[in-house]
Amino acid sequence: MLTIYRRHSKECQHFGKGRNARAVRNCSCGIWVQGSLRGEYIRRALNLNSWEAAADMVRGWEASGEIGVVKAEIPAIREAVEKFLADGKARHLGNETLRKYENLLQRRFLDWCSSSGYRLLKQLGTEQVREFRNTWMDSPVYATKNLERVKAFFRFCESAGWVKRNAASAVKPPRVKEKPTEPFTEEELRRILSATEKYRGDKRRIRAFILTMTYSGLRISDTIGLRRDALRQGKIKLHTQKTGVEVFVPIPPFVVEALEALPEIGDRFFWNGKGTLRTRVANWSRYLASVFKISGVEDAHSHRFRHSFATALLQKGTSVENVATLLGNSPKIVHKHYAAWIKKRQEILEAEVKATWCGEVAEWLKAGASKASVPERAPGVQIPPSPPISIGRPDAGPSSQEFLNSRSVD
Repeated sequence: MLTIYRRHSKECQHFGKGRNARAVRNCSCGIWVQGSLRGEYIRRALNLNSWEAAADMVRGWEASGEIGVVKAEIPAIREAVEKFLADGKARHLGNETLRKYENLLQRRFLDWCSSSGYRLLKQLGTEQVREFRNTWMDSPVYATKNLERVKAFFRFCESAGWVKRNAASAVKPPRVKEKPTEPFTEEELRRILSATEKYRGDKRRIRAFILTMTYSGLRISDTIGLRRDALRQGKIKLHTQKTGVEVFVPIPPFVVEALEALPEIGDRFFWNGKGTLRTRVANWSRYLASVFKISGVEDAHSHRFRHSFATALLQKGTSVENVATLLGNSPKIVHKHYAAWIKKRQEILEAEVKATWCGEVAEWLKAGASKASVPERAPGVQIPPSPPISIGRPDAGPSSQEFLNSRSVD
């Protein structure tokens, strides 16, 4: 237990008036603290004159269980969510990332907490997170991503000292049966490009859009936001690495011509800058869906152009690291999404190595000959002994052995 008291100076009127004078509040003498907390003894000045301030400080020590450490003031759930989102904005997270956090935490999580009677963070544990998760109607993939967002929120609260542990860390994600990554076949790409001729909208722009996605590997959002100055000498600037190195991808001349032939609508090829990018993505997804319907290609979506770009590189022997650089992903993500195609690339490499197993030696070994076999000599044929080997040039005089023999005779 910790006790605060005043230690009066000699000039103070309360000096020397006994123990009761230690609790006098209408005095400007310094305040001290004495006692023990969790086995640690303390007796020292607080460098304070206000009794209320000293009491608050010591109360904070007792709440934290450690002398000199004041436990952080724990905000309510709503305030914690606001602080988390403000931190995300300060970290310059993407607009789409922030939107997903706001949708999950501000709209769904806070509404659920309010209807369930939870107001304080200390009321939320693993069981409460499971109850919130059970209200989701999301697909397994999206539910997994939302659970990661909830874990990120509680991780933020844990690092701030508001909770002792991450209440969401023990919640397991749903089982996800991921579909294999399927690129477009050559025939499907021809059908899609042919369908652009029957498209009722801007035929040139939709065709240039599809060609750009096919040969650059850009996402639909990145293609929409593609700036005109990103096209340089037949190359498209994809992104800038953390090292400051710009990453470019060359595109075929017919794609360059399709882009340069588009009427200018601003500083971008496919967006005039009006409205939000999210709205434009929804619009372009609808345009592409019309083309896919005309083409008759099943299960077609915009991301399959990116898959086609990546798998084509892997099949040509491009390293996983280089593919990751072009896609703007990590090698781990490439392994996750294109594991089957990495395996197929390995099979192709093995087939190319096996193709080198040809030639006279290979044919001789295939015929059953052994490495150790040697030609047999005919019976009765004597192999003459090898002549002595002379060290040095033929005209260099006697050999070293002849020279030594002549010296021994002398």
